[in-house]
Amino acid sequence: MPHAHLIHIENALPPAGAATRGRLPEWLRKPTANPESVTALKRGLREFRLHTVCESARCPNLNECFHRGQATFMILGNLCTRGCGFCSVPKGTPGKHAFSLDAGEPAHVAAMAVRMNLRYVVITSVNRDDLPDGGSTHFAETVRAVREALPSARVEVLTPDFNGDLSAVARILDAGPHVFNHNMETVPRLYSRVRPQANYEQSLRVLDFARRHAPHVLTKSGLMAGLGESGAEVRQLLADLRQHSGCDVATIGQYLQPSRRSLPVVRYVPPGEFDSWREHGLSLGFSAVFSGPFVRSSYMADQVSAQAAR
Repeated sequence: MPHAHLIHIENALPPAGAATRGRLPEWLRKPTANPESVTALKRGLREFRLHTVCESARCPNLNECFHRGQATFMILGNLCTRGCGFCSVPKGTPGKHAFSLDAGEPAHVAAMAVRMNLRYVVITSVNRDDLPDGGSTHFAETVRAVREALPSARVEVLTPDFNGDLSAVARILDAGPHVFNHNMETVPRLYSRVRPQANYEQSLRVLDFARRHAPHVLTKSGLMAGLGESGAEVRQLLADLRQHSGCDVATIGQYLQPSRRSLPVVRYVPPGEFDSWREHGLSLGFSAVFSGPFVRSSYMADQVSAQAAR
């Protein structure tokens, strides 16, 4: 899938120090109330020795979602084998004790989902490039455990690329999720800085395979804005998702620097620009495009899935 047409973009990648400085704009300020409900949910997660991407990735929507009784379970541990520039999930070295798999985790996720009375369960994971199957067997076991415990609930998975191992993708799809999500994250020009251990075309292949292997499953992908991409590149990424993978749902949100070690924000994108990308995506044939400053892959996932399924 050639992308030579993207080479002559006027807005070249700025140096790492060329970040947006100062206070957040008004549209990116969010209250952090509801401490009691947030603390209660965290207590339950710790009881079952569970992690959430909401906490590990320092999501700005955590208080809102936890107060609503929603969380995205992050399995396969809390240490990632990759070093993506945008992510604050802890990194680790394979072989250390912390990398061992918790055999009880699938059952614990299911039990916590039952306690939370979830009707829509989102499961993601760290990258586990140290495992022969990338952790896909464990991932599939978790999906099956949730499906058995909550047969009426819908399940969405947000998976790694498994280094392009499509048998790993098939293993998870065969466990019966209703939505398969794999994020592109950014435009191809920025991959070497933002997602250096991944490959743009490979991620498109993962999504395309998911659509062909399980055509009844909704496919979904997300990207971040504000890392130095141009509007034309965002529109081309959306076109690639439709043309090369047949993706059903796209999510677009503002990148916010989660830690000092993470990549800086290059630009805060105005809400109107997110609106224009949503309209463009819908014109390309997406069933749903969720686009806005606080949008994240799993944010309001139940509502986005319902909109796409109509």
